[in-house]
Amino acid sequence: MAKFIFAGSTALALVFGASGAMAQVTAEEVWQSWKAMSASVGQTITTTSEARQGDTLVVEGLALAINDPSGLVAQSQIGTIRFRDTGTGTVEVTLPESYPVSMTIPPDGTASGGATTLKLTVSQPGMLMTAGGNATDTSYDFTAPTIGIDVTEVANAKGPVNVKFDAKLAGVSGRYMMAGPVGAKKLDSSFAATSAVFTGNGTEDASTFAVNVNIADLKGTTRGTFLGADMMANMAGALNAGFASDGGMSYGKTSFDVNVDDAGSQTKVTGTMDGGNIDFGLDKAQLTYAIGMKAADYTITGSAIPMPQVNLGFAEFAFNLLMPVSKSDTPQNFSYLTKIVDLKLSDDIWALFDPMGQLPRDPATLIIDTKGTARLTADIMDPAATAAIQNAFPGELNSLDLTELRLKLAGAEVDGKGALTFDNTDLTTFQGVPAPTGTVEVTLTGINALLDTLVAMGVIPEDQVMGARMMLAMFAKPGAAPDTLVSTIEFKDKGLYANGQRLQ
Repeated sequence: MAKFIFAGSTALALVFGASGAMAQVTAEEVWQSWKAMSASVGQTITTTSEARQGDTLVVEGLALAINDPSGLVAQSQIGTIRFRDTGTGTVEVTLPESYPVSMTIPPDGTASGGATTLKLTVSQPGMLMTAGGNATDTSYDFTAPTIGIDVTEVANAKGPVNVKFDAKLAGVSGRYMMAGPVGAKKLDSSFAATSAVFTGNGTEDASTFAVNVNIADLKGTTRGTFLGADMMANMAGALNAGFASDGGMSYGKTSFDVNVDDAGSQTKVTGTMDGGNIDFGLDKAQLTYAIGMKAADYTITGSAIPMPQVNLGFAEFAFNLLMPVSKSDTPQNFSYLTKIVDLKLSDDIWALFDPMGQLPRDPATLIIDTKGTARLTADIMDPAATAAIQNAFPGELNSLDLTELRLKLAGAEVDGKGALTFDNTDLTTFQGVPAPTGTVEVTLTGINALLDTLVAMGVIPEDQVMGARMMLAMFAKPGAAPDTLVSTIEFKDKGLYANGQRLQ
């Protein structure tokens, strides 16, 4: 679906390219570039006429179609597009204010029965678009007061589905630049919108739903080298042939509300956040992916919830991943980050397991921040290569740095950091794990007070707490501050040490 809308709503993005200051491009060159790029990504273009009218090339009856090997089928009757030579080496492009799109989406990516069909309308009134550059390297700058997508009909194997969705972007602007030959185009694009509004509602059997989302200040970028449709059918082959892409999107203040009525049982979810981001990257060497959100608050109410409402929120959430994807003879970098800062739960939630309020209800924090090196022994983007190794790990771990470990909850806190290297020729000393060498420092604060509270609450029996304290004594020693334990875990000489005492 995304592939087709990209081709239709911003169909010109397929021909966007880099432009030189003195370059010249004609209407015919822009149109030919469009057709060539559309064909390279598996689209079929038909027209009823293509003719010059003075300074303008008029393309009438334009239709786009996709019949993807995955089973996706899509068509759009775009209509008339005008390419006007401005006399300054650029081309002004005029698109229809709206056009219909229909598509059939197979279940689970196959062409078997049970497909879903959609009918939607793309609207872009007042869009202004200018092409520049030359025949092979063309750029497009565009603005639009609004761009909308209305899903008007949905049907599946059971028949029509009473569902409607609407998406509208306001204050839209952007620039696409593409350079190079067809089948190996280099893309550099940017996009912005002052706001986005998504709404949806529907009914199925005895259930109804309604969704509203409002987002401010959207910005996005995409860069990369894009190959033809045949090459992209095999991701491992495409990466080896030079496919690469990276980019991201950021957004500002966001609010949403979801209402569901399931046979008389109502649930309502509302939320706000100050903003966030999504970033991605993929090339032959590595995959990167990152998500971030700030200052989020959510409220849940409903007839099935055993309390008036549930409130939760956090100051910051982040997830970052960097990992190698291709077989290599040398170690490659990786990293992993999960961060939830100042997670807050409403008193009603705390009361479920602490009705007397004995536990401190300070905001909780979890941070796991690691990096290291690893060597892959198979291309993980190649299904044949991963199937050949079956359930075995497709590589070896060479080093691991614990940049930060923090868990803060119910008045207690655990902090850690360290660095390890691994001997992959020794899988016997630690029973199948490559023998590590290095040190990890851990500090525990408030653990004894938390254990005492859990005993007083009756959550943990006293005898079990005694066993836990004995275990802590083996690995940790008292720190300088009250109720603080510190531990230095060392892996050296094929042994495990805690505060200088050998444990293995």
